[in-house]
Amino acid sequence: MTDKPLAGKKIAILAADMFERVELEEPRKALENAGAETEIVSIHDGEIQGFDHFDPAAKVEVDKTAEEVSADDYDGLLVPGGVGNPDQLRGDENAVDFVRAFASSGKPMAVICHGPWMLVEAGVARGRRLTSWPTLQTDIRNAGGTWVDQEVVVDSGIVTSRKPDDIPAFNKAMIEEFAKSRVGARGTL
Repeated sequence: MTDKPLAGKKIAILAADMFERVELEEPRKALENAGAETEIVSIHDGEIQGFDHFDPAAKVEVDKTAEEVSADDYDGLLVPGGVGNPDQLRGDENAVDFVRAFASSGKPMAVICHGPWMLVEAGVARGRRLTSWPTLQTDIRNAGGTWVDQEVVVDSGIVTSRKPDDIPAFNKAMIEEFAKSRVGARGTL
């Protein structure tokens, strides 16, 4: 069982068009290799367009929309970066409420690069120590958070990282944090 520490856990991946491909694909692969089931949740159905920085990359099929789901359906949340991804997500009330519900329930979240904009928008940054892509540091500070320049930061169940180069450390911390929550936590918190 130690090789599958997330067996029985269901993880939502909240993403929209312009997600950074590697920040969705690599953590998703790590989650599934650790035994988790993953679902792509977005602000619209169909497919969402990934990017390799500014260049279009692979598309990903959406499993459910933010309007259709509840934090109670999942054991953890992954929010990849990409400049356009969290900017679109933070404009959608259902997506913001979804993130807020994870925070209020104490369920773990892993958020990378520009993804912490969702933590700011959901009012989750206040009082937390976070990292992100450097251009978000003012937003995090203005939202009451403490921004630090480290490859990975874990604060009260929220894992944050700065950029694609941090993915190995991000994945390790994400799996450790997600493994701490109880199996079967869906609907019980």
